[in-house]
Amino acid sequence: MESPCILVCSIDMVTGYCFGCGRTRDEIGAWTLYSSDERRAIMAELPARLATVERKPRRETRRARMARERDEA
Repeated sequence: MESPCILVCSIDMVTGYCFGCGRTRDEIGAWTLYSSDERRAIMAELPARLATVERKPRRETRRARMARERDEA
């Protein structure tokens, strides 16, 4: 299944978009329920959405946590 997820799972509280992929919480939650055409339509909007996210995540991202845990092991 196509997905824009890059494991940077943190939502910008100003825009409501994920810092990593640009989707909203609702879109992330319903992603597997969308048709391929619906997913592609959302993915076409993501570059413009990500351009509006200027701040960095306020917490450790999933990718950073996984890397840190791997390095600590």
